[in-house]
Amino acid sequence: CLKMFKFNSWKLRKKFTILLLLVLLIGLTCIGSILTAVLKQKTEHEISEQALILMETMNSVRDYTSNQVQPELADRIDVEFLPETIPAYSAREVFEHLRQNNPEYRDFFYKEATINPTNLRDRADQFETTLVEKFIANTDLPETSGFRSIPGGDIFYIARPIKVSKISCLQCHSTPDVAPQSLIERYGTANGYGWKLNEIVGAQTISVPAQKVFNEAKETFLLIMTVVSSIFIVVILLVNDLLNRHVIRPLKKIAKVAEEVSTGDMNVEFGQVSEDEIGNLAAAFKRMKLSLTLAMNRISQIKSVNRD
Repeated sequence: CLKMFKFNSWKLRKKFTILLLLVLLIGLTCIGSILTAVLKQKTEHEISEQALILMETMNSVRDYTSNQVQPELADRIDVEFLPETIPAYSAREVFEHLRQNNPEYRDFFYKEATINPTNLRDRADQFETTLVEKFIANTDLPETSGFRSIPGGDIFYIARPIKVSKISCLQCHSTPDVAPQSLIERYGTANGYGWKLNEIVGAQTISVPAQKVFNEAKETFLLIMTVVSSIFIVVILLVNDLLNRHVIRPLKKIAKVAEEVSTGDMNVEFGQVSEDEIGNLAAAFKRMKLSLTLAMNRISQIKSVNRD
């Protein structure tokens, strides 16, 4: 009751200002929540698009190596192992070249993470191992993606399963006794063997830095919220000005004239304020003053007659 009493005792302008500020706060909260969700979705979509483009590019490199380079150099593999004939190696090298020569891709990463690789640089870390195990447990899962925290910041990753789909792969990865001697001389016999046809052995991953895109989304969010806030503030100022000019000032003028009339000054005039509700109120006070004047004149006439 005390709060209501205080609110009722406020001036009209203060009440409207407080109400408009509440509308501003609620509006900004709602807009901010919706905008955050939209920008987050848009950001994830942009990051995903970047990762998918790079993933498809690396798959094109793999296909080219497998279909064009490998057949041309197949006869030399027994004499000299050429890692350039391995699709995974070619894709990794092309991506590293892209990173080194384009600063904007320096924080991007490509890896064919394998639990039991021939080349130890492809060995899956703990997080990548969980991805491979996820693909093994769910063989119908074509792709997975999400965010991962690393010392340099959050990154967005897309991973696809690596399956031994060609029997030619088993020439190097089944058992050491059937592997090319040049491969054994380069990598030894401890790793990269025991693979089976149609077995999932790794995860092809693309990692894209998320912070840059998140920063851009944050800047967009702040810009939009600043514009919206500015519009709200301008509206509040305009409403306050209109309220003061067309409501508060006319009401103060009417109240002042009514107070003077109440003290017996019948020479003051309410005037024509406007043709809106405030004008109607002024007109009603003018009629009331006229009626009061007529009544007082009538009373004076009666008193005069009685004296006579």
